[in-house]
Formats: sequence, structure tokens, C-alpha cells
Amino acid sequence: MRPPTPRTTTACGALAQATVVVLLAALGLLGTGAAPAAAADGDASWAVRTASGDYGSDRQNYGYTLGPGGQVKDGLVVVNQGGTPLHLDVYAADAFTAEGGRLDLVAKDAKSTKVGAWVRIGRPDVTVRPGESAEVPFTLTLPADAVPGEYMGGIVTSPARNGEADGIDAGRRLGIRIRLRVGGELKPRLSVEEPRVRYSGGLNPFGKGDATVTYTIRNTGNTILTARQAVSLSGPFGRLGVRAGQVDDSPRLLPGDTWKVSVPVRGVAPAVRLTGTVTLVPLLTDAANSVAPLAAVEATANAWAIPWTLLLPLLVVLCGLVVAGLAFRRRRRQARAALSVPRDAVDGHV
Repeated sequence: MRPPTPRTTTACGALAQATVVVLLAALGLLGTGAAPAAAADGDASWAVRTASGDYGSDRQNYGYTLGPGGQVKDGLVVVNQGGTPLHLDVYAADAFTAEGGRLDLVAKDAKSTKVGAWVRIGRPDVTVRPGESAEVPFTLTLPADAVPGEYMGGIVTSPARNGEADGIDAGRRLGIRIRLRVGGELKPRLSVEEPRVRYSGGLNPFGKGDATVTYTIRNTGNTILTARQAVSLSGPFGRLGVRAGQVDDSPRLLPGDTWKVSVPVRGVAPAVRLTGTVTLVPLLTDAANSVAPLAAVEATANAWAIPWTLLLPLLVVLCGLVVAGLAFRRRRRQARAALSVPRDAVDGHV
């Protein structure tokens, strides 16, 4: 379950954001080619790494492929780099796409429903002596009805609430991600929702204005995807077309995640009726970091782009002509009425 994305910043929010930044830098796993998770800038009093075993050593993260009901056992190594004993909480958590587009792991108190719920930690906390390390085992067990697709989560360590952590370690979290593939058919899909176009022209009726195209990308499939984006605008019958500048690829979106996009488009002619077109090419990255583009998805939206500074004088002239025409017709009817004589009046003079 993805927690709501905060839109305001408070003192607590600032602390939370700082914590997230430290976690993301430490996780290293949230970008391709990252090193094994360790302390950000080497200033934390501990580091974490994957345990060596049947799955190898010095892994950048945990990656598993299991069928429904499957199980795997692994471990996390915690290294105390400080000069005092270290007491840490250890827990599993689901991942989500946070504001800014980076993958994050939910807090310990948040409810996990997928990877974070399927992992059982061998012990909820660990105490490590200075200069030593300790391994924390964990077991990932899939439910028998696990839905095929890709999932993301992680193992997180943080100072125990009753521990001695203070200073730079206060509020810090270090962890390593788990990328899980549940066996079955993969259905990579993206959709474009709520596309809108807003046009803003200048005072020059023959000049060009700016437009903004907004939309939401939703991952409606069961795989982790990135979207390559292109945006364009055109007038009636596809004329007076203009493309937006380079639009960055979306962040990696987990199944069910959404990402809001706003794209400025410059030099748009006031073509009365504009059509905005959004084109997405889903990008699927496999375990070997090979990227495969999929079939494009397209959506359109319309907006009025009326050159009012040109049309207003014409409307004034048109209204004047209509008023003059009505006045002329009224005077003509009055003239006809004055010239006509009733029949009984004529008979009275014979």
C-alpha cells in the first residue's frame, strides 16, 4: 500500500525528508549500478551489506524469482563502525515511489502488505560491539495466492528507540532493497490519465503563446516500468503543430503507482482549437539491466486558443452591424405603417 505523498513542509516534514535523503543515498540500490548499501559519505556509525551464501557475496541488493508458496532464506550483515556498542531495530518494509521520483521504503510503523509482510526477520533488533559485525537472518515466504509480477521492498536498520543513538545517527535508516519476481505471466502496461491543455496567449493577436500539458501516468500492469515521454500540440486538421522540448523519462514506477507530469510547450499559435497529444513508450528493465521498449501508449486532450485581441474588434463591428440592421428594419416598418391608409377611412370620403 502506497502512503500518501506529502505536499506541505513542516519541521517534522523537513526532518523526515532529510532522513529519506540519507536512506536513499545509503541504499544505493535505488539506482542502477549502485554500490552495496553503506553509510552515506561514510559518516554513519554503521553500515549494512548482504550476507554471503548460496546467492553470492558482495551483492548490490537482494533479487529473487519465486513461484506462489515459494520460500527463500538469506541474511543481512550489520557492521559497527563506531566506538560504542550499537543497538539497532531491523525490519522489512514495502517500497513506494516518493515525491521527487525516488524509490523509498515505508516507515516501521506503516503497514506493509507485500514484500514487507512476506519477510520474517530472524530477530527484531541487534546489538553490535564496536568494530564487529553481526548477521541477521530473514526468510521470505510467498503466500499460495501471490499474484504474478514484480515487487519491491527492503530490509531496514535504524537506531532502537531506547538505544544510545544521537547526533548524526538520530533518525537515520540504512537498508538494502529486495526485488522480487513472482512467477507467472508478466503484463507490463502504462496508462495516461486526466490529460489537460491550458493555453496562455499574449496581447499580439498574430503572436504565439505558451501552453501547459498536464497528465498522470499510472502503472496498470504488474511490472516495474519507466515511461519515455513526448508531448505535442496542433491546431485543426493537424496544422500548426509544435512539439514540446525534451521531456525526461519518468521515474521507475511500481505496479499501481502514479506520477503527475506538467510539460510546458512554447511558441503555440492561437489556432482557436488545440489538440494536445501525449505519447508514452513503456521501458521494461530486466534483472541484467537490459532495457526493452514496448508498444507506445497515446492520449489526447483539447483546449480553446482564441486570439481575443483580434476577435474582440471584429465582434464589436459585428455587433454594431447587427444593431444597425435591426434599427433599419424598425424604421422601415414604421415608414410602411405611416404610408398605409385603412379601407374604412377611404370609404367614408366617397
